[in-house]
Amino acid sequence: MPHYTAPLKDHRFLLHNVFPASDLSRTPLFQDSTPDILDAVLEEAAKFSEQVLAPLNRPGDEQGCTAANGVVTTPDGFPEAYRLFMEGGWAGLTASPEHGGQGLPHTLHILVDEMATSANPGFAMYRGLIDGAYNTILRYGSDTLKRDYLAPIATGEILPTMNLTEPHCGSDLGLLRTKAEPLADGAYRITGTKIFITGGEHDLTRNILHLVLARLPDAPEGSRGISLFLVPKYYVDPESGAEIRNDVTCGGIEHKMGLKASATCLMNYDGARGWLVGAPHSGLAAMFTMMNSARLGVGVQGVCAAEGAHQIAAAYAAERRQGKAPGSTGVGPDPIDRHPDVKRMLTTQKAFAQGGRALAVRVALALDFSHAAATEAERQAHEDRVQLLTPIVKAFLTDAGSEAANLALQTMGGHGYIREWGVEQWVRDIRIAAIYEGTNGIQALDLVGRKLSMKGGGAVERYFSDLRSLFERAQPLFPAAVEGEKALAALVDATSLVTASGLIGRCEAASDYLTLFGLVALAGEWVEMARVSVQLRTTDPVFHDDKIATADFYLRRILPRHLGHAAAVRAAINSADNRQ
Repeated sequence: MPHYTAPLKDHRFLLHNVFPASDLSRTPLFQDSTPDILDAVLEEAAKFSEQVLAPLNRPGDEQGCTAANGVVTTPDGFPEAYRLFMEGGWAGLTASPEHGGQGLPHTLHILVDEMATSANPGFAMYRGLIDGAYNTILRYGSDTLKRDYLAPIATGEILPTMNLTEPHCGSDLGLLRTKAEPLADGAYRITGTKIFITGGEHDLTRNILHLVLARLPDAPEGSRGISLFLVPKYYVDPESGAEIRNDVTCGGIEHKMGLKASATCLMNYDGARGWLVGAPHSGLAAMFTMMNSARLGVGVQGVCAAEGAHQIAAAYAAERRQGKAPGSTGVGPDPIDRHPDVKRMLTTQKAFAQGGRALAVRVALALDFSHAAATEAERQAHEDRVQLLTPIVKAFLTDAGSEAANLALQTMGGHGYIREWGVEQWVRDIRIAAIYEGTNGIQALDLVGRKLSMKGGGAVERYFSDLRSLFERAQPLFPAAVEGEKALAALVDATSLVTASGLIGRCEAASDYLTLFGLVALAGEWVEMARVSVQLRTTDPVFHDDKIATADFYLRRILPRHLGHAAAVRAAINSADNRQ
């Protein structure tokens, strides 16, 4: 039966050998984030994930949430686990100590979040918007909102939600109808219905903080007329000092394919009191602070699915004996992990999990360095890298996670299809990741429509230049790096085609282009990990030989998929150009 084990050795390898995470402690912002501190936090997070969260995963999936008369009850054990989560200081890992947070790097946070989500994806959903809400209020909120809400968010006393989607509009937020009417005391009356709201109601915290997109009476049409409001479940009356239950209620919870332990709510705002966050009609700019943070987090969910499903499938395949593997001379049937096709599936899962983790750490580290930069030029360079790679992390890693989970199920045959082993839960839970926080198709459109043109194309050119140098530097130690160089050349050619194409061609080629980009980006991570492992091999031959072998597998067996996607990009653009 499944038992999650936190991949601490891989985390340390990335932080201390592959990436310059120790450089963060040389900046004033993260001077206390020394390697010893990072390791200590990871150790404690692993214990919490393995011992507290993991045992609640399957029971939570089986029991799910219940809703009655506007009250939502989470699965047994969740409130107690959340109390321990709060007491451990996990809610405000990256928040400022001024507000009760830990002030630690986002790089550390995504690894901690990976462990929590791998152990219990349903539970992790409730805390998924803490960082985004904290940063949104910190950047756009009034002094009063900062005073009243930053500390409760950082300590986990209040859990936040993000309210965008309505019954008639999802990705096209310009169609939303929720209204915000100004009141004499500076507050607003919010009226409307929102759907698919994660954690809209629950029993983990008494108060819940809703960040809601709505329209003011004088709002222009479309997305330029949207404002952002903070609507708490409970608020304090400024005159009497009494705590008042706001006019926001849960109309029910969705009965979903996966993430059953996470309450996905329909929320009714019946004249609820709210307060403006940021300037009028500028709600999308403020909300994107939350969404960009959430998209990186969703990408990490793809890593979690690949890692969690692979752990289960690998353990099963090592014990399950069926038939004779090619070349086997032993007595009796062999473990199925010795059969070539099972090896292929298991190694693909591992390649996506570990390669995806490295890519996520790279982006998180760039985010941290953008906050800690000494000059504006440094800050902007790191920020450009984050912006460019965010749609890759969100879309490519969630697609890869879904593929890995399905391969894990296939590895286990009929045993993978039944609930007891836990792999089918990963297949169900990860499926939504390609949909929420902007569908993967929308991420592809964002990549070709906005990100490739950043700095006049300079942002993507700098990334390609870094990849080219990486592939060249690694080849003397890791010859398979030449395959990455070839794939990068195809990506550069495809980029030229996409940027020169008209709107229709870019749109039709977008998804194949993003996948091509993602394959090459992951090749970069695997080449760098292999280069480092070759140099460190004698310190831990088993670990580093496995890294080198998995890198070789990715470069020679998975990366060749880029040829088909590059051809599809050309075909889509040629077809569109011929129709124009």
